[in-house]
Amino acid sequence: MTKPAEIPSTMRALVAYGKHDYRLEPAYPVPGCGDDEMLVKSEGSGICAGDLKNYQGASMYWGGDGMVGICRPPFIPGHEFVGRIVKTGKNVTGFQPGDRVVAEQIVPCGHCRFCRTGKYWMCKNRGGFGFYKELNGGMGEYVRFLPETRVYKIPEELPFEKALLIEPYACAKHAVDRADIHCEDVVVISGAGTLGLAMITYARMKNPAKLIVLDINPQRLEKAAEFGADLVMNPAETDAVQAIRDLTDGYGCDIYIEATGHSASVVTGLNAVRKLGVFVEFGVFAENTTVNWSLIGDRKELDIRGAHLSPYCYPFVIENIVNGRLKTDGVVTSVFPIEQWEKAFEYAGGQYGDYKVAIRF
Repeated sequence: MTKPAEIPSTMRALVAYGKHDYRLEPAYPVPGCGDDEMLVKSEGSGICAGDLKNYQGASMYWGGDGMVGICRPPFIPGHEFVGRIVKTGKNVTGFQPGDRVVAEQIVPCGHCRFCRTGKYWMCKNRGGFGFYKELNGGMGEYVRFLPETRVYKIPEELPFEKALLIEPYACAKHAVDRADIHCEDVVVISGAGTLGLAMITYARMKNPAKLIVLDINPQRLEKAAEFGADLVMNPAETDAVQAIRDLTDGYGCDIYIEATGHSASVVTGLNAVRKLGVFVEFGVFAENTTVNWSLIGDRKELDIRGAHLSPYCYPFVIENIVNGRLKTDGVVTSVFPIEQWEKAFEYAGGQYGDYKVAIRF
């Protein structure tokens, strides 16, 4: 019989106490584990664009500029994490200590209209790891899983750097699913960071007529081509809207997926997509973003879809990262110990050319 792991009373954790107030705590309390809950020891966490903008004090997280903040400090960031179960409550079934797992970032209530109709990712009362004191994330050594947490086992042999991509790749799959790509479509993905690369490798499976990727970083455009883009463009050097129209007999692309979080990309997309085309908004915006929506109407009717979370996508992503159908090589570019969290966030800011930066225990 395997001896249960000894669980300490304190742990190392990066804790957000307020706007611009992040501290590495060497002895933060380890969360408890109720009868219907699980306790997971974190291997580490990727740094998402949301984590970075949260750290930088974006209004969408902390409030201001007409926005209501979502953060409830003190909390431990990190929703792109993987770990190993060290304790299960007496009522938990299907999991046991020792299982290596990943959890969806969304923690739905299970009772609202959306949860009852199977649309749990739109839960009216949903929580999410890494932004609330009740749902601490994977930048602490231990994470508590509530009964409503959606949990998946992952293979032992899956390297940490690939396992970390399950959550962002699941979100990217949802965006591509929302786009509903067909083989005759001309598809544009704007942004070739981690999420954009994940969208490219999944969109490639859909076999669109042409897959075009936009980014202002030449290194990322090279990676986009490696991952399956038919054509790459730098909007800082090329009139992307005109180039897309030239490739489509003046109509514009059939589908535009915005994955940058920059208002300029939104404007490009609204102009580049054809009448009755599909515009999927995925980018994480730091502040309020204003665009001229007057072009939408009788002159140009679009199907505009949001797609930021990751419903029902995890099993597919886990299977296809493991079997190699989803490209992952070189996406995680830097891994830092938790003691170097400030350097990790600095690298995640993109100035060093990184895609995905991670913190590991």
